[in-house]
Amino acid sequence: MIANEFYLSNVWERTLEYLDEKQVIGYDMYNSISSDSRLISITENKALILCSMFINTVIINQIHEAIEQALETVIGRYVTVNAELQQDSPVFEKKVKKSDFEFHFFRTYLDPAFTFENFVVGRSNIQSQVSALTVANNPGYSYNPLFIYGNSGLGKTHLLNAIGNKIGENFPDYKIGFISGLDFVEGVSESIREHVIDQFKKEFYDLDVLLVDDIQFIAGKEKTHEVFFSIFNELVNNRKQICLTSDRMPKDIKGLEDRIISRFNQGLNVNIEAPEYETSINILKKKLTLNGRQNIDDEVLSYIATNFSQDVRQLEGALNRLLFFAITFAPVDHINMNVALEAFKDQIPEASSELNVTVIKKAVCDYYNITKQQLDSKIRTKKIAIPRQVAMYLVRKHLDLPYKEIGEKFGKRDHSTVINACERVEKNIRKDDFYKKAVEDIETLIKQ
Repeated sequence: MIANEFYLSNVWERTLEYLDEKQVIGYDMYNSISSDSRLISITENKALILCSMFINTVIINQIHEAIEQALETVIGRYVTVNAELQQDSPVFEKKVKKSDFEFHFFRTYLDPAFTFENFVVGRSNIQSQVSALTVANNPGYSYNPLFIYGNSGLGKTHLLNAIGNKIGENFPDYKIGFISGLDFVEGVSESIREHVIDQFKKEFYDLDVLLVDDIQFIAGKEKTHEVFFSIFNELVNNRKQICLTSDRMPKDIKGLEDRIISRFNQGLNVNIEAPEYETSINILKKKLTLNGRQNIDDEVLSYIATNFSQDVRQLEGALNRLLFFAITFAPVDHINMNVALEAFKDQIPEASSELNVTVIKKAVCDYYNITKQQLDSKIRTKKIAIPRQVAMYLVRKHLDLPYKEIGEKFGKRDHSTVINACERVEKNIRKDDFYKKAVEDIETLIKQ
């Protein structure tokens, strides 16, 4: 028994190390599952992992495919992975059933199409998705408030609706309020004019879950701040869940009172970023499945993901344009690159056929979802160092520039740094299939 426990502990430790090297999840999430998870059994076709915290079961089950691949590398055979909560973990009581209710000052606008099931997860959004799902399963007890921030069109509203829909499914008697920041401001102004501000606040006090989209619009509104501060404290103090979205993190919202910024920071702030290449491809495939279309070349999907991945809305808009064009102006059963180029001929400037350092840097930055400034900076974290090494390697391989010149183009680095980067990439390509696939994907991008 002791020997078996030692074996399982060793296997899990090596599996986690493998995940860390592949950067499957962020540093904080990796620390969370590594400190709160145990591999307790491996049968012929299944591995069971126990956690004492619910969020870690969510994380592990969310990335189970990556863990299964890592585990297969360690033990030499494939098994499915499942994470469960320990029997002695605290179980939160479900609230008492409530009677029927209705809203007078706002309505609940939850879009049933926005669910966790149809939210495509990738490196750019896994932290926000996992935290949102955790809150949806344990409203009021996990992260309060949950504050999701990022540029427009990246999926914040989708996640906010998904939280509401999931809570409604798990706790059908909960009062769930969904409102935009602008509507909240207008609601406060109207309630003051009509002398019903106390009734307005009470309706919010009675909620079990408050979801506010684009909370940044309450900035600079003194009376709105006062009302929101009162509502916030009432809900949080009574373990009612609050989830907020914004186009920037709390400290960067100008005109927001310090006391409100402080309240926003007391829960969990998570960023959602532009989809990287792989996630963009998966989003397109998901949309095609929902539309009942599978007759598009992979080359076309790669073309769209490369040129229209600034945000999810742009990605979806490009796909809609392609499908519209194919149906209306080029009625064919199969959509190939000729159709795509014709559909987008007025939207994408003709690219230069000459491969250069700028083209390679852009492809690497787009793939890893980082900026050119980060690539050339002195930052040495793994998130930036790996893309930088790959970019140097690709410049050397495809442009055959001297090491010294490459170093100059990457933040005036020494030629020995470039040599070391190229050697490291070559080594990783030989021993790591995931790494090799990433380099090959980027090479596909720069050759288009």
